[in-house]
Amino acid sequence: MEISEVLIRQGLLTTDQGDQVRRQMNGHRFDKAVIEMGLLTEEQTLRAFAEELGMKYVDLKDFEIDPELLNLFPTSTIYRHSLLPLRRENGRIEVATSDPFDLEALDELSSLSNLRLEPVLARHEDVVQFIKNKLGVGGDTINELVKQKTDDDDDYLAEASRADGELAEMAQQASVIRLVNELLLEALQQQASDVHIEPGERGLKVRYRVDGMLRVQSVPPEINQFFAAIVTRLKIMSRLNIAEKRLPQDGRIELKVAGRDIDVRVSIIPMLHGEGIVLRILDKGRMVFNLSGMGMPDPIYKPFQKLITLPHGIVLVTGPTGSGKSTTLYSGLNEIRSAHTKIITVEDPVEYQLDGISQIQVHSRIGLTFAAGLRSILRHDPDVILIGEIRDYETAEAAIQASLTGHLVFSTLHTNDAASSFTRLVDMGVEPYLVASTVEGVMAQRLVRRLCSHCRESYRPNPDELPKDFPNRDIEELFRAVGCRECGDTGYAGRIGAYELLISDDTIREMCGEKVSSTRIRQYGIEHGMISLRQCGWLHAMNGTTSIDDVLRITKGDIV
Repeated sequence: MEISEVLIRQGLLTTDQGDQVRRQMNGHRFDKAVIEMGLLTEEQTLRAFAEELGMKYVDLKDFEIDPELLNLFPTSTIYRHSLLPLRRENGRIEVATSDPFDLEALDELSSLSNLRLEPVLARHEDVVQFIKNKLGVGGDTINELVKQKTDDDDDYLAEASRADGELAEMAQQASVIRLVNELLLEALQQQASDVHIEPGERGLKVRYRVDGMLRVQSVPPEINQFFAAIVTRLKIMSRLNIAEKRLPQDGRIELKVAGRDIDVRVSIIPMLHGEGIVLRILDKGRMVFNLSGMGMPDPIYKPFQKLITLPHGIVLVTGPTGSGKSTTLYSGLNEIRSAHTKIITVEDPVEYQLDGISQIQVHSRIGLTFAAGLRSILRHDPDVILIGEIRDYETAEAAIQASLTGHLVFSTLHTNDAASSFTRLVDMGVEPYLVASTVEGVMAQRLVRRLCSHCRESYRPNPDELPKDFPNRDIEELFRAVGCRECGDTGYAGRIGAYELLISDDTIREMCGEKVSSTRIRQYGIEHGMISLRQCGWLHAMNGTTSIDDVLRITKGDIV
């Protein structure tokens, strides 16, 4: 059967399009080339084949699979050929495949299971995701490890009392390396920012943080037997001490995946049932530092643009860990970077490398702290300085001295809102008059989730059900999350910033000098036009970018 003729006969392609695809196939099969070129979706081609071949097309969304059915088949074949047994039907077992022409794979599964199979068609991504959900990420690799362990009389994976040398040897085995790689690759595929590998009384739990929310990742129960080897493998990759199991350790792994540079920060902390691991993933290839594309409303974007072009002073960005502070600062630096401006950063760690900017990595063990680095770089004649974080009095004092000597200083603080930054610096021991005279503005931020553009649902809200501080009670249309295949049934895909910009004026400087509380400074800011985090979130909700629920989740109500 000529694949091109099927698609043309069913009216999905014209003859001219068929000729165009043949010229650009580059060794790919015709239907794969059609999908790659964007002329048809995989679902369209599979439905056409199903009709031509008299097969069923199955949408796996909301499909329930009997777990006992999967136990009848070798998982290695299921993983290798992406074949998913679905259900018993008329004495046969329906098996989902995304390739109706791969008969060898179906024959292999049939002969190994000694069962009669009926192939049905389903999207490749759906089949693979179902296999991972039902059998766990790395299930095939785990089975291989279990087999190796059973075949080996020397059971050196049983307890932590084994020699570290043997454990290191196990951690370097191809199967363990592949298992760790599969966990990392799945995290990248889901665009996770963090991977949590947590030992518990009932076994190992793996969770991925996607768009700020933790998701439990299905893994085979047998993975518990290899937890020690996984920890050791990650320690070897991040150049940590594999013999040290009592103290926390921090390391770093640099990977290259599909041509993209991936930086993984590794944090290992001893816990009650073993060492807990958190991997922070920085995908450098996906980062774009563009201030105008960060979702700032005009009343915040334009004043912030002016703020970052001042000749001297301190500009602070505040918020909790993972709220996008570094991205905002890098985007600001990108905006003002030029051949005429000398920009130097002191960071711990240097997260992203930017051309035309001198970046210094902090090494506290050898005395290169934020404060020490800052004092040194002042002799390098910079115009703009970025300090990764103001953590203590020494760093705060050095930042203030730098701003007083004619430099523009960018930095971050951990505070809940913009107004709290003034009192936080005073609490560190900085004189209030110095804070008042040097801090030019503070940006507080959070990240709210974007509604999935494929499935978001429009609705007319009941005014009585809207939050009390929602600005437009007569609004006719809002959007809410639904969930679909494209967003993994979460209803959200990606995130956008919610911002709060407080610019110092004479009154704020006076209030700061008098040690007025952050609540009063915040009240003054809102009364004089400051858009709060909550209000910025409402703007995103009214634009259809996010939902009311997510704004409520991430921001606190304004009290004025």
